[in-house]
Amino acid sequence: MGDNFLSVEDLRKKANSIRKHIIHMIAAAGTGHPGGSLSAADLVTALYFRVLRINPNDPKWPERDRFILSKGHASALWYAALALRGFFPEEELKTFYRLGSILQGHPDMRKTPGLDASTGSLGQGLSMGVGMALGCRMNSSPSRVFVLLGDGELHEGQVWEAAMAANHYKLDNLVAVMDRNNLCLYGFTENIMCLEDVGEQWKAFGWHVIAIDGHDMEQILQAFSEAEKVKSKPVIIIGYTTKGKGVPFMENRVEWHSRGLTADELRKALAALESNEGEA
Repeated sequence: MGDNFLSVEDLRKKANSIRKHIIHMIAAAGTGHPGGSLSAADLVTALYFRVLRINPNDPKWPERDRFILSKGHASALWYAALALRGFFPEEELKTFYRLGSILQGHPDMRKTPGLDASTGSLGQGLSMGVGMALGCRMNSSPSRVFVLLGDGELHEGQVWEAAMAANHYKLDNLVAVMDRNNLCLYGFTENIMCLEDVGEQWKAFGWHVIAIDGHDMEQILQAFSEAEKVKSKPVIIIGYTTKGKGVPFMENRVEWHSRGLTADELRKALAALESNEGEA
């Protein structure tokens, strides 16, 4: 609903705006998770400005699509998308992480308009999505459920239990989106617990798998369009991304999983994002 007709070029610009908000928010708070927020920005932009059936004027609209940010530490990304989509004033982004703010470090559905799940404990989001998708089916609702997963949280066993359940119940109203940036808190995912070939793993669990460049907006939109046509099985879109995308000194650097920015780093990051906007 609303302005979900943005062109590919406009979506790229929107994603860049979201990245700038992420940087501002984390710099002002002095803490946050910039790397994984930046990596998933294009995927979330496509969802909020082209794919999701939502109504910012009625966040609890019964027939809305549901979105779960399973990697809840990337909350700055979610909040920026919600604000730009009109769920609350952009001025609220300045209160990120502050005591009493509606925008806490991890998403709290009791505080923030537009949230359907409180997240933060990794590995649980897909289970919530399975429950929501089953509930929608039981209520004959047209709503679809989307879950954004970090690749590091696939080390959690609960993810694979949920994957089995989704296949068992043939939940074709459930779409998982994997932010495959190859880095988590302690380093490269493959050095901690090998995930390759992750697409074949999901296929073995009965899912329809779509692998894309998670920063190519045209591929992202095509993937969501394909997902909508799949019947009798859940879908996972594996977006291959770069941790810290858009800010060169953050890209593929594990230390930017979780930390704030100095004033000089803020200036350099914004300059890089301004340059990206000029190239769009």
